[in-house]
Amino acid sequence: MSEISFLIVVLFASYLAGSIPTSIIMGRLTKGIDIREHGSGNAGGTNVFRVLGWKPALIVLIVDVFKGWFPAAVLASVFFNVQTIPDLGVVQILCGFSAVLGHTYTIFAGFKGGKGVGTLGGMLLALFPSAFIFCLAVAILAIIFTGYVSVASIFASVSLPLFIIILPPFLGTDPAPLSLMIFSLLIPWFIIYTHRSNIQRLRSGEENQFEKAMIFRKKDHT
Repeated sequence: MSEISFLIVVLFASYLAGSIPTSIIMGRLTKGIDIREHGSGNAGGTNVFRVLGWKPALIVLIVDVFKGWFPAAVLASVFFNVQTIPDLGVVQILCGFSAVLGHTYTIFAGFKGGKGVGTLGGMLLALFPSAFIFCLAVAILAIIFTGYVSVASIFASVSLPLFIIILPPFLGTDPAPLSLMIFSLLIPWFIIYTHRSNIQRLRSGEENQFEKAMIFRKKDHT
């Protein structure tokens, strides 16, 4: 098998891994419903939390993260070890993002999936482990102070390139390869695109808010 053919096979395998419709499967197993017909209509972990509760949502989140981590960490390494590709980062980006596209446009559910945040987070965990922790902290703080998961996702993605630049000197590690740095600059645009309907609801004041997560919000006792 040629190098190009093998790469296509690996990328398709990555896409299939990302395409596993975790939230849709969870909706069928727990309540016999199509999660896309309830709540926000999105096939993602946030909507599972709204409709099914935190336990099913946690399972969905873990699997979705794994769907992004496995192609970028494992499948990319398999291809890199077999073929003569000089930059592992490029292969990781291709495999990881194929999984993200699979999650967002799943072949198993009419190409209508989630927004890709969890799977992208798994990919990020494989590519930038230290930056992942800080981006996660940004997302948690954004949820606590705003109550909007969409805002948290956008803030975390925007902070990624900044952490990739800032962290290596403080941690004493090598700078990120140019390929990964360029990719980190593209991630916010993808997240903003997949959250375009959320942005519209934010502008109109119709976006769902997780008030329970806003622990610093003053409660109305009237």
